Amino acid sequence: MGKQKFYDTAIKQERAILVGVVVPGEKEEQTREYLDELSFLVETAGGIVEKRFTQKMLRPERATFVGTGKLEEIKGYVKSEEIDIVVFDDELSPSQLRNIENELNVKILDRSNLILDIFA
Repeated sequence: MGKQKFYDTAIKQERAILVGVVVPGEKEEQTREYLDELSFLVETAGGIVEKRFTQKMLRPERATFVGTGKLEEIKGYVKSEEIDIVVFDDELSPSQLRNIENELNVKILDRSNLILDIFA
């Protein structure tokens, strides 16, 4: 009798991290609630949330949404933990999406794109 071949048919869940910015006038608890909701959306789309990153800022950075130090921290985590996708809680501009994607070399989504992915 010949050797049987087995194939892994399990669907690979994408490993994700969430990123949110706390701006003046917004409470950290509110940001936590938004990230809880975003986590649920990621799970609905078939992903697994591995970690959350937040940063207190006066306003999001024009080029990368988060500061350069936070982006480096995220980059290190993405690389060391082999993260597949980074999801930002707020809407990103096309240039922010491109800049972040070029820096992290993984799929980048914002809340709106994630919702569109779920219903596509």
